Amino acid sequence: MPLILTSSAFAQGGEIPTVHTCEGADVSPPLTWSGLPPSTASLVLIVDDPDAPDPASPQMTWVHWLVYNLPPLPGSLAQGMSRHSLPAGAREGINDWHRADYGGPCPPIGRHRYFHKLYALDVVLPDLGKPDKAALEQAMRGHILAHAELIGTYRKHAR
Repeated sequence: MPLILTSSAFAQGGEIPTVHTCEGADVSPPLTWSGLPPSTASLVLIVDDPDAPDPASPQMTWVHWLVYNLPPLPGSLAQGMSRHSLPAGAREGINDWHRADYGGPCPPIGRHRYFHKLYALDVVLPDLGKPDKAALEQAMRGHILAHAELIGTYRKHAR
């Protein structure tokens, strides 16, 4: 059975509801996963936007959320997770707003894609402090057992 990542808030390729963006409450979406490989020791979640700043001419991948050392259980993260409500042992890295927390979609122009990537690892990562995406990916290297992706889209509403 493959690793699967879903959300009750939006379908694969669907519109991310405003509540999860800078135009709403800016709370993380609910996420659910299943199909973990038997030897999974921890999970990593990376949420990023490869279309920044303009999907017609992307120049960078904007990091929205980094969570590592999630428990290796089939399970979920409820809507509105924060460092205070994450499962025991889970840690957050630094996003591109320079904070360890979820930062929702807030595209300056056009419709952007938001990749919610879940990785099953064969190790529990050491305390990395508050790593950026590059440091987290370096620590994961050679330990990825499976990977799942859920893509949502968002365009700011006209004012």
